[in-house]
Amino acid sequence: MSLNHETLASLVRPDSVNKRVYTDPEIFVLEMERIYGRAWIYVGHESQVKAPGDYHTTRLGDQDVVMVRASDGQIHVVYNRCPHKGAQIVPDGDGSAGKFFRCPYHAWTFKLDGTHLSAPLRNGLQNTCFDPKHPDFSMRRLARVDSYRGFVFASQASDGPDLKTFLNGVASSIDNLCDRSPVGEVEVTGGVFRVLQRSNWKVFYENLHDTMHAPVTHESSVVSARSQAAEMGAMPFELLIMDGNGEPYEFWEKLELRAYEYGHGYMEGIFDPTAATRDPVSNAHFAALAETYGEERARGILGMNRHNTVIYGSGSPHTVFQQFRVIRPIAVDKTLVEIQVFRLKGAPEAVFDRALTYANVINSPSSNVMPDDVEVYARCQQGNQTHGGDWVSMHRYAGTDRAVEDGFVSINGTSELPMRNQFAAWKRFMVDDAAQTQKQTQNQGDA
Repeated sequence: MSLNHETLASLVRPDSVNKRVYTDPEIFVLEMERIYGRAWIYVGHESQVKAPGDYHTTRLGDQDVVMVRASDGQIHVVYNRCPHKGAQIVPDGDGSAGKFFRCPYHAWTFKLDGTHLSAPLRNGLQNTCFDPKHPDFSMRRLARVDSYRGFVFASQASDGPDLKTFLNGVASSIDNLCDRSPVGEVEVTGGVFRVLQRSNWKVFYENLHDTMHAPVTHESSVVSARSQAAEMGAMPFELLIMDGNGEPYEFWEKLELRAYEYGHGYMEGIFDPTAATRDPVSNAHFAALAETYGEERARGILGMNRHNTVIYGSGSPHTVFQQFRVIRPIAVDKTLVEIQVFRLKGAPEAVFDRALTYANVINSPSSNVMPDDVEVYARCQQGNQTHGGDWVSMHRYAGTDRAVEDGFVSINGTSELPMRNQFAAWKRFMVDDAAQTQKQTQNQGDA
């Protein structure tokens, strides 16, 4: 079946989507071009490249890129490719390039912004079209790079909304994460977990705000946590955060779900924000914030209770336990998730220790919770490859989404509003914006 605009549009209904959006390799290729090739995508945090020459490698869709800090302090994002033979300039991971990039193949060198610096035995390039000032002989920079409170995003498209417009209402989640520091700054530290999932990248985004799955998928870890707590006669933090998934449906129905343009949104938190008056770690955190901001603002910062925020195409910041789950598509049925943990500068060390505990217990590859999700994601991928049906339901509370000034809000916390909103954005990127770009290109050709 041809993947023209009409075909792609027919795969998304107001209350369901065709399973091809998860299983078709051709659609995956188009997603890398039309979504990851145009949207603002999270590259990394400024704290990962603290000194000039420091770099951090990652992927934007199917493109390997390098975030680097230059000698003037500016951060650049360049494709990880030497223009000579196409070799990757730096290996996967973090490191320091020193004062310039040097290709390991033929020693071509480049300034830290990617500009061509030198090539050995340049006399052999004389009387040719070689021009060191021509962009073809430099490492290519991404079209647009911007930072929001230290979080660096890049877009491969030269046009489109600016970063703040793109983030819309979820920028407030980044604000809250940073404001939880008494000095308003955070830094990535403590290492990064990596989880390779055998499923399409969109499944994880849907699950982040899927409140119906928690007491079912995570039943085993909830039962284990409660059993151990009963034996201990107490519910320590490590068990409490596992037990949170076991709340009854009545609890989940009362939560608020928000949806914004471009597929973003957030889910109201599931842990009690008033714990700052009882829990010793939160109490110390509150005291540190109150000393800087005053008690009223400190209560407001800690009282913004969000569980998972979705930045569509990038991943999910968690403000309460200062994580960022970065979601990277690898193939139509393979997704890499990186869990970054942030230290709140100026906050008590116990706050960071708690964040590490949460990452280990809930998000790490060896946790008691993450494997539940990874298993059902894989089952969704496998099930959608059978002949058991063509459509994936997103009917819960369809047609009841309440429009607000900057997006939509659910009338029930078990609504599938987030999934419908994500596929509205998917359709816009894949069909509407692509059709508009094609039309503009044709008009330019006709002119």
